[in-house]
Amino acid sequence: MNCIAVDDEPLALDIIEAYVNKHPELSLVARCNNAAEASEVLKTHKVDLMFLDINMPEISGLSFVKSLEKKPLFIFTTAYPDYAVEGFELNAIDYLLKPIAYDRFEKGVEKAKEYYKIKQNADVAETDLESDYIFVKANQKLIKLAYSDIYYVEAFADYVKIFLADKKIVTLQTMKNMEKKLPEDMFTRVHRSFIVNRKLVQSFSTSMCEVNDVKIPIGKNYKEVFVGLMKSNNIL
Repeated sequence: MNCIAVDDEPLALDIIEAYVNKHPELSLVARCNNAAEASEVLKTHKVDLMFLDINMPEISGLSFVKSLEKKPLFIFTTAYPDYAVEGFELNAIDYLLKPIAYDRFEKGVEKAKEYYKIKQNADVAETDLESDYIFVKANQKLIKLAYSDIYYVEAFADYVKIFLADKKIVTLQTMKNMEKKLPEDMFTRVHRSFIVNRKLVQSFSTSMCEVNDVKIPIGKNYKEVFVGLMKSNNIL
């Protein structure tokens, strides 16, 4: 994957460059001191992944991403955690807090690699619903999934991951649309990044639920509805 690093701090650029050079599947195309330099590089080079600081002079990383019509995959790097929510709303692959440890950098790159492979499959479409099952188009074919087999759904930039008992399927879809299409008598959104099958919830509290031995956070804006539905379904 071709990468660029965008940061107004030379030391931060040095660290990202060292990490990229250490990773066998990454190649650093350019170091950029600001958004204007990055914009020029994007016009002249094929860039798959961008490591982007948020707090930069003149144009912030957030504003720069919003301005791009065609965006590469991007990972925000910043010393300020306050921007995390807005960063993920822009479909950032990850959000790395400075000082960045290499193992945390690797985790972000693994997410980017997974997403990059998915994007290479151009034949991915929205889901289509029929009675008690859903057709998901992925890997150049339609896959039929019974609602009862879906444990939970996780947001993945502008894709979603659909988790079954022993595998996951990734398809192009927004969480908002997925929430609308899944039957309300079975599925509930419990977090901005998660939808769960209530019938397969093993345990829960007001802050966490467990599905297929996976602990899933419950957002404060979703907990009242979720707990209420669990009670009304005589699950509690």
